[in-house]
Amino acid sequence: MDVHRAIKERRAYRSLSPVAITDDLIEDLARSARLAPSCFNNQPWRLVFIRSSKMLVRMHDALSSGNAWAKAASLIIAVFSKPDDDCIIRDRIYHQFDCGLGAGFLLLRATELGLVAHPIAGFSPKKTREILGIPKDYQVITLIIVGKRADELNPDLSEKQIAREKRRPRRKNLSEFVFIDRFGR
Repeated sequence: MDVHRAIKERRAYRSLSPVAITDDLIEDLARSARLAPSCFNNQPWRLVFIRSSKMLVRMHDALSSGNAWAKAASLIIAVFSKPDDDCIIRDRIYHQFDCGLGAGFLLLRATELGLVAHPIAGFSPKKTREILGIPKDYQVITLIIVGKRADELNPDLSEKQIAREKRRPRRKNLSEFVFIDRFGR
C-alpha cells in the first residue's frame, strides 16, 4: 500500500474484533513512529503498549463513558511526553506537535497492516498515569485504541457513532482551511 492509499483508508472505526498482538507487531508500529520528524530529532514521544488482558481491563477505568466501545481493544497505546524532552523556542513548545507526528506515522502503518488505530481524547490522563506508572511531569497526549474492524456494530455505540461507522464523517472543504499568501484569502 502506498502512503496515499493508507491516508484515504484510515478511519476511526469503533466496532472492533480481537487481533493477535505480537512482539513483532509492537516493534513494527514503534519503528514507524520512530521515523517521524521531530525538532532537532529529539523524538520526544514515549509509548506504552498495553496488550495483556489484565492491563487492558485496568485501563477501562481510565476511559470516559462515551468510549465504552474501546473495551474491545486488543491493544491500547498510551502516547505521552513532557515539554523538556523537545524544543522550547520562545513561546513554541514542540513536544505535543512532534508526538502527533509520531502517532500519525504509527496510525498509517497500522492502517497499512489492516488494523484500526483510533486515537481518543476521552480518557483520564491522571488515571492513565497511575495505572501505567507514568511520572506526573509527563503529559498523556492520547490513547490509541487498536483492533481489527468488526463485521458487526459494537452495541455500546451511540446513534451518532453508528452513523460514523457506516459513513465517513464530512471533511471540511479545502476553502475552509487553505489560504494562499495570507490568512483569509
